Amino acid sequence: MSEAARGHLAMLLFSALVAGSFALGAIMANEIAPVALMAARFLIAGVIIGTVVAVGPGFRRRDFVAPWRYVVLGGLFAGYFVLMFEGLKSADAVSAAAVFTLIPLMSAGFGYVLLRQVTTRRMATALTIAALGALWVIFRADVAAILAFDVGRGEAIYFIGCVFHALYTPLVARLNRGENPIVFTFGMMVAGFAVLLVFGAGDIVDTNWRALPGIVWVTLIYLAVFASAATFVLLQYATLRLPSAKAMAYTYLTPAWVIVWQVGLGGGWPVPLVGLGVVGAVVALLILLKDEAVA
Repeated sequence: MSEAARGHLAMLLFSALVAGSFALGAIMANEIAPVALMAARFLIAGVIIGTVVAVGPGFRRRDFVAPWRYVVLGGLFAGYFVLMFEGLKSADAVSAAAVFTLIPLMSAGFGYVLLRQVTTRRMATALTIAALGALWVIFRADVAAILAFDVGRGEAIYFIGCVFHALYTPLVARLNRGENPIVFTFGMMVAGFAVLLVFGAGDIVDTNWRALPGIVWVTLIYLAVFASAATFVLLQYATLRLPSAKAMAYTYLTPAWVIVWQVGLGGGWPVPLVGLGVVGAVVALLILLKDEAVA
């Protein structure tokens, strides 16, 4: 297997693991305050990544110069996940995953403003097709809902979180000063945990951790180990073997993977017309994966 093929396989697994967050999150979103869940997630993920740093590249004093950078990034990332699970209290997992596919389009806009990154014609086409497919799923394939702009409350809440995520992506490139990616991620995790403690202390203290149902602990471990630490490793592995646009393309598989997760967890299939939006996301993926000279 070629190095490029290994990179594609890593991103395929990456997209499947990310989708699990939506499927599991929709099941247990009402069982625990999102802030409390994310505080525990950031703590566990921070310990895992911190251990990797300690036995790997190690910590250097200069890695933590200008700690405000980590606070900004950690706050954005924590806000994204809190709003994601707040939205999943009422949003369907597939439609939430469709909102997630809007992040690359918004990131392209923020990337131009912050970094003057110019999007190629092919990427712009793919982003537009994916966005149209996402809107079709978000509005439940209902033309009347589209015309009335009748967005579900959960989807609207999660969309704000996705704006945070879209801003986070180019800010990482803007604020990184040559730190090792793993060390930088550790700093962001610690800062995010601190932000959650400050703004969510009440929810964290009020949570009866011993009485939480098993699905919450399963989801928490999944989020910390598979949807955080494992996806980080997979993303780092893939971006060393694939152009960034091709790695990013796998984001568009998330709604399809969520459907697979839901069926596997005993849920039903979505309305057939909704599947047209998922097809649009897959088309966007294929456009971005197609070889081109500038890739």
